[in-house]
Amino acid sequence: MIIAAAQISTTENKKENLDKCLAYIRLAAQQNARIIVLPEMSMALVTAENGIKPTVVAEPIDGPFVKALQKAAAVAEAYVICGIFECVEGNEKQAYNSLVVINPDGSIERVYRKTHLYDAFSYRESDTILKGDELFEPLDTPFGKIGLMVCYELRFPEIARQLSIQGADMIIIPAGWVKGPMKETHWDILLKARAIENTVFVCGCNQTGSIYTGRSALVDPMGKILKQLESEEGVISDYIDRNLVAETRKKVPCLANRRPDIYRI
Repeated sequence: MIIAAAQISTTENKKENLDKCLAYIRLAAQQNARIIVLPEMSMALVTAENGIKPTVVAEPIDGPFVKALQKAAAVAEAYVICGIFECVEGNEKQAYNSLVVINPDGSIERVYRKTHLYDAFSYRESDTILKGDELFEPLDTPFGKIGLMVCYELRFPEIARQLSIQGADMIIIPAGWVKGPMKETHWDILLKARAIENTVFVCGCNQTGSIYTGRSALVDPMGKILKQLESEEGVISDYIDRNLVAETRKKVPCLANRRPDIYRI
C-alpha cells in the first residue's frame, strides 16, 4: 500500500486552500496512493498575526469544504485525511480542531476532534478551540489499522501507546507544527520516537511556510525515515508493508514485554 503526505502552505483564503488540497489529492492519486494525508488546519491560516479566528472560517462536517474533499476522495479511490475547523453549535468563541477521515467511496468514515490542545510556548489554543473528549480508536482498513493524533498530541506518548495497544499498524499525525528554538528537532525526534517505542509506521504531515516548520516525514517501525521534505510544498509517498510491523515486533517485542501490572500512571 502507498501512503502520501501533502505538505502545503495555507493562506487566509479558504477557496485557495481547498483548491490546493484538491490538487495535491490528484497528484497523490497519480502516485497510486491509497491513503492521502493533508495537514492540520488545512482549511485556513489562523494566526495571532492575521487575527482570523477559527469560528470565522469553521464549517459543519457537511459543509462545502468537506463535501469537495469527499468528491476528490471518490475520484481518487483513496482514503483522504484532512484537518479542518468544525463549527460548534451554540459556541461563538470556539470551534473544534478536527480531522475528517473520508472513505474511497467518498463517504465520511470518522471525525476526530483534537483532545490535547496547544496551551504551550506562550500560546493558548483553548481560547479559540474546544477540546474533544474521546481519543481516536484505530480504524481497520484493507491496508491495516490506522491511528490518528493531531500536532501537539505528538508530545503525549500515552496516546500513541494506546493506539498501538489497540492494534494500530500506523499512526498518522496531521500537524501545523510552529517554528521556534529546537522545534524542528523536537518534531524529527518525536516522530521517530513514537515509531520506535511502538514499533509502528508514523506519518507526520505538516504545514509549511508562514509560521510552520515543514519537514513532513514517513518513518518505519525501526525509526528509519523513508521520505522527508524540508520547507518546500510537495507530496511524499512510499510503500508501506504492514508485515514489517510484525517482523519488527518479533525482534523488539516492546508491546509484548510491557508490565502494566506495576505501572502507576
